[in-house]
Amino acid sequence: TALSASSVSLIPPTAPESFCCKKFFQLCGLSQKSPKEVKDVFRILDDDHSGFIEEAELKFFLQRFVPGARVLTERETKAFLSAADDDNDGKIGIDGECLYL
Repeated sequence: TALSASSVSLIPPTAPESFCCKKFFQLCGLSQKSPKEVKDVFRILDDDHSGFIEEAELKFFLQRFVPGARVLTERETKAFLSAADDDNDGKIGIDGECLYL
């Protein structure tokens, strides 16, 4: 995948409220990935294959890359969703800006 376990390990699994999607994507280099690689990451996160990443899927973001990692807190999940939900429909489409940071 475009993100590796070592990228996710930059976020301590026991540190609630420490996750910042912008910082995470900068540290793991997602902003340097090709559109295909970004779409591959999106497909990993889109667990129900709806074409969107909903809040329930986003909560388990870290676990998609490192089994046993912590779930995002409600506040982290809502902040992540807010950063990428351009049309305020409560979900992130493939064109969500947070995936390109």
